[in-house]
Amino acid sequence: MNNYNAISEDIIAQLRDAVSGKLYVGDEVNEDFFHDEMPIYGEGYPDCLIDAQSTEDVAAIMKICNENKIPVIARGAGTGLTGAGVAIKQGVMINMQTMNKILDYDLDNMVVRVEPGVLLHDLAEDCLSKGYMYPPDPGEKFATLGGNVATNAGGMRAVKYGTTRDYVRGMKVVLPTGEVTDFGAVISKSSTGYSLKDLMIGSEGTLGIITELTLKIVPAPKTTISLIVPFENLNDCIGTVPKIFQANLHPQAIEFMERKIVLASEKYIGKETFPKNIEGTDANAYLLITFDGDDEEEIYELMERAAEVLTENGAIDVLVADTPAQLKEAWAARSSFLEAIESQYELLDECDVVVPITKIPEYVEFVNKEAEGYMFDVQSFGHAGDGNLHIYTLSNEADKLDQFKDEVNEFMYVIYKKAYDLGGKLSGEHGVGAGKLKYLKDFEGDINTDLMRGIKRVFDPNMILNPDKVIGVN
Repeated sequence: MNNYNAISEDIIAQLRDAVSGKLYVGDEVNEDFFHDEMPIYGEGYPDCLIDAQSTEDVAAIMKICNENKIPVIARGAGTGLTGAGVAIKQGVMINMQTMNKILDYDLDNMVVRVEPGVLLHDLAEDCLSKGYMYPPDPGEKFATLGGNVATNAGGMRAVKYGTTRDYVRGMKVVLPTGEVTDFGAVISKSSTGYSLKDLMIGSEGTLGIITELTLKIVPAPKTTISLIVPFENLNDCIGTVPKIFQANLHPQAIEFMERKIVLASEKYIGKETFPKNIEGTDANAYLLITFDGDDEEEIYELMERAAEVLTENGAIDVLVADTPAQLKEAWAARSSFLEAIESQYELLDECDVVVPITKIPEYVEFVNKEAEGYMFDVQSFGHAGDGNLHIYTLSNEADKLDQFKDEVNEFMYVIYKKAYDLGGKLSGEHGVGAGKLKYLKDFEGDINTDLMRGIKRVFDPNMILNPDKVIGVN
């Protein structure tokens, strides 16, 4: 158990003098900084909030806080879903959104250099304006890139292009001691000792604070086509996914969703895109598949081959979206799933397990059957192309909060165990944070968690950086 020191007036004064950004204390801190997008994990109230303007600001803050053993948390846009960005130990919160410049492009080496507060949406748009693409595509487009890297957020294009980890070439990092260092480089390969850069990616702000990123970009594809594919039942729907890969079709993204989440999302956005009944057959599950590339004729040929595979394996129909407006409409409902759920339920929790793609049908069937014995509703959707599933537990019985939490905890243990039995893992992209910490300890085992604790101690001897997240250190 770590005993942290309180922030005195003297330390506040030291911090004010040491940084160029604005410092807020007490009631000056906006309540938006108290929580993330998953309120079930509670709130945390930082003693002070500092708008970081530079690496030097962050280094000065860390040096003062390390010397005085005061907890520090780096905060992006607060769009996380595991409590990783919540100041549960109070202390100092560093607002990284104020470091939000796209610094420069090196198109010869196909990289862009950015500050961590740049929004994913803004970099994506800026790249496209230059004929390039930053492939990582998490569902929340207004998250910061620093937060994306801190959780290794994967997103919908991971099936073809890989996860955020695959696009981080280098980073500047402030360590908990206040020391500044660089991990990685512009180069595309390295066997130079342990990959410290890769330790930082996915560490959720527990090992160091990223103050600059060098990210790989690729030429933007000239043609993009999406298919909306309705199925009569979920098993046929998800069971078709391995067949698409076996047919060597190279989709950019494959998303699956059940009818009820589609209905909720379309109601939320006020527009219907997905067919509900085709020639008398109800559609109860869907795949949303995207292909991209530079050769339009080749893409259409892939689409036709995909349509054959899909219909041979139970698809009721295959609808094509190949104009910018159609593509936008096809993905609008999928992009609004979380907002739709939040608008209709008072209580929610979620997990984002990942299992082998061949095990998705078995896993989802298990989850749905297991959920029948609990007080809450369950809705599932996810990245069928890489096995990353988003499973939400939902209730409107706010007066039964304790029962909801107890039953969700029991349910999570059951479905996490099943995921591990099938060769899966706890999280595909949302991370562990505070909300999933207890499950990590139980399912990763003593050897792995001891190694993680050891890494944490080396980086952060005083345990001040985002404490009690990812891995607890006793």
